[in-house]
Amino acid sequence: MAENQQIAKEVVDAVGGKENIASFAHCATRLRIMVRDKEKINQQQVENIDKVKGAFFNSGQYQIIFGTGTVNRIFEEVEKLGIESTSKEDLKGQGKKQGNAFQRAIRTFGDVFVPIIPVLVATGLFMGLRGLLTQPQILAWFGATPEDISPNFLLFTQVLTDTAFAFLPALVAWSAFRVFGGSPVLGIVLGLMLVNPALPNAYSVADGSAHALTMLGFIPVVGYQGSVLPAFFVGLLGAKFEKFLRKRIPEALDLILTPFITLLVMIILGLFAIGPIFHSVEEWVLHGTTTVLDLPYGIAGLVIGFFHQIIVVTGVHHIFNFLEIQLLEKNGSNAFNAIITTAMAAQGAACLAVGLKTKNMKLKALALPSSLSAFLGITEPAIFGVNLRYMKPFIMGLIGGAVGGFMASLFHLAGSGMSVTVIPGTLLYLNGQLPLYILSNLVAMIVAFVLTWLFGYKNEAVTEEGTAEAAAAVETAGPVATSASTSAPVSSASAASSIDKLELLAPITGKVVPLEEVPDPAFSGKHMGEGIAIEPAEGKAFAPFDGTVAHVMEKSKHAVILEHESGVQLLIHIGINTVGLKGSGFKVHVNTGDKVSKGQLLVEFDMETIRQAGLPLVTPVLIPSGLDVVENVIPSVEGNVTAGQETVAVVHLKK
Repeated sequence: MAENQQIAKEVVDAVGGKENIASFAHCATRLRIMVRDKEKINQQQVENIDKVKGAFFNSGQYQIIFGTGTVNRIFEEVEKLGIESTSKEDLKGQGKKQGNAFQRAIRTFGDVFVPIIPVLVATGLFMGLRGLLTQPQILAWFGATPEDISPNFLLFTQVLTDTAFAFLPALVAWSAFRVFGGSPVLGIVLGLMLVNPALPNAYSVADGSAHALTMLGFIPVVGYQGSVLPAFFVGLLGAKFEKFLRKRIPEALDLILTPFITLLVMIILGLFAIGPIFHSVEEWVLHGTTTVLDLPYGIAGLVIGFFHQIIVVTGVHHIFNFLEIQLLEKNGSNAFNAIITTAMAAQGAACLAVGLKTKNMKLKALALPSSLSAFLGITEPAIFGVNLRYMKPFIMGLIGGAVGGFMASLFHLAGSGMSVTVIPGTLLYLNGQLPLYILSNLVAMIVAFVLTWLFGYKNEAVTEEGTAEAAAAVETAGPVATSASTSAPVSSASAASSIDKLELLAPITGKVVPLEEVPDPAFSGKHMGEGIAIEPAEGKAFAPFDGTVAHVMEKSKHAVILEHESGVQLLIHIGINTVGLKGSGFKVHVNTGDKVSKGQLLVEFDMETIRQAGLPLVTPVLIPSGLDVVENVIPSVEGNVTAGQETVAVVHLKK
């Protein structure tokens, strides 16, 4: 798709080009890039790319949020540009020294569990559907009772709902071998060995219908159906051990000896040491989690509902996958899911409030679909693209999540699965909990929405785009208005105007570019005003009419505002983000208050200095919003122009 091809090119350019990309991969919502030089990334340019919903550094990676589905297509287009992709595991490996030890450990833990979550999601949905179909109220609609359900049908549903958890160690060990560089097939076999039918079934031992084997007189041995940590550490150590062997066993014997020794040593350790030790650790973790969730008066929901999305921002939330798996495996239900669902719904509602309240069309176009994404269970676009950007909406979302979590905890809601939340999550609560599930989420959304609307977001057209330099160029310019809603000052000359239109000549020689294509949302969104932009062919800016210098950016020297005798003002903003050069490469020939004549040299700028700084040279030339003398501005958006000769815009004045 041509559109996605263009986006891929823009992404590569914005992160510093192909040579700055060490490796890249993607997950469900984000393009994850390891860059060689962080300073070469143009953050503003990235955020202004179509379909980008946020971008940030986390755990040593530059992550660009596109959302589910879209990220896959963009990833494919980046690959087509000749950049070799990297598995997420290799990408994580390159960033393994980033962050503290705890962050690295949690990141690795997440790498193992994320790939198996889709299977557990499907299992949870199967559980929800079985719960719905076996409800007496539902069966009554068809004139049946639970006793009328066919045993064969129940057996079939049991296959759907029990298989993933019965063989969970095989999935975990497979993924661990894959992450830590071993042969995944060995991981599968080791995991299956841990749940071999020859061993006493863990569930049967738990309910007293079977007894653990005793090895060497003191080591209890059982199957590890539903266990996570034993399989995780068997996979971790097994992969490391396999790699150790391959470096030392002759190639001629590697095919035979390496898998033989790996399986033999690791199953002995797994059953007699790793399994018993970490199964006990699992029991402690589960007990602690259950204790927290059982706190009275909704305290658990209040705390978890508030802090969950903060933990999501830190990127260490994957540790909760383990907790949810344990809850489902032991209890058949997941109280944690109900609480975090309200936290996600609240962030979506806060984002929705921003989208409905703002008059900024670009922000509205970002916020509304991002809120929908949150209601479908993916909160990153809403959090990083909108709520955290203005902070207060994020905080209001946290409060809404706390209130909703409090209710979910009071109602003792518990889903039949994991990783399916908000709207899709309704499928996990079809066993009679659905009305209370909907109520808890609605309350969370209403609280977050109302608080954001009243206190969390102030509609300010310029500053909400976060473009400080563009705002500074106008806000410090004296009489220039920053927004159409601002009271425009009356120029001393405006009342005496005797003309009905003003033809603006090009102040710079170069190629005319539509303002919408300027890589700065404050300009491209026309929040600063209407006009055009010019890609300079030479580093000089001239006065396009006789008038007065209303303002010069004295320190940065990158912007000049002129005022015509009619009261029309013109902003010439040389380059994008050039305020950061602090005047380097610029030479201003006029001062604020000077009278200038058409064709007079205003500013000289070194184009090579700007290019070497990695900044766009494109120069917005526009009439600021809020001038009471201006009826409308009609820009010219085609062709090359020479300073002082071609007309680039016509300003129609109020009679």
